[in-house]
Order: sequence, then structure tokens, then C-alpha cells
Amino acid sequence: MPFNIDAALGIHPQALVLRARRAEVLAANLANGDTPNYKARDVDFRATLSAAAARAESGALPLAHTATTHLPAAGAALPGAELKYRVPSQPSIDGNTVDTQVEYSQFAQNAIQYQASLTFLNSRIHTLMSAIRGD
Repeated sequence: MPFNIDAALGIHPQALVLRARRAEVLAANLANGDTPNYKARDVDFRATLSAAAARAESGALPLAHTATTHLPAAGAALPGAELKYRVPSQPSIDGNTVDTQVEYSQFAQNAIQYQASLTFLNSRIHTLMSAIRGD
């Protein structure tokens, strides 16, 4: 009987990839907090993860990058992970839309949720290892 590790781990690996991507985007926002005309961006986590879950349920296979001469498929890992612009509560005079307080809170919340996803994934792996060993 074949065993599908992707089905066993569920959506947690995709959530980790998406949380890591979101951390990069939020860190870039914080780094450019004083850059004129910089527009704060973010990833819509809920929509992207639900699209990945729907794709997993439908059995659709992701595109494979099998040769270095192939063009990379944009968003092939997580379709819908496009960056969106954040709507500022108070845009600044120089056109920068980064609100550092919001970015810090979003970054901290994302870090906690990343840790939670790691905990869920670790629990799944531990359960699988116990089943394999027969504990």
C-alpha cells in the first residue's frame, strides 16, 4: 500500500513556506520604513493557504522545474501568493505607506504563527514516527 507523505503532513508544510515568505515581506517593509515612495506590501495568508488546500484536495500536481533551462513558474509553490499593497491608515508626505507599529505587530504575530505551524508539523512527524516504530 503506497504511503503519501504529503497527505500525512497536511497543509502544514505549505503554511511554513508561506509564513517564511510573509516574514521576508514584512522585514522588507520594516527595512524601508524611511524610504520615500516605498509602498508597504503583504501576502494574503488566508486566501493563499485556502487556495493551496483546495489544490491539494483536487489532486492537482505542482509544476516541476526539471532543467536549468526551464523558465521558473511564478508562484508554482503556492499559487495566489502574490504580494498585495497594504492600505495605509495615514500615508506620509513622502509617499511611504509603511506604518512601523503595524509592521512590528504583524511581524510578531507572523513569528508566533510560524512557531505554531512548526509545532503542528513536529507533532505530525512524531506521530508518524511512533506509528512506524510501533510505539
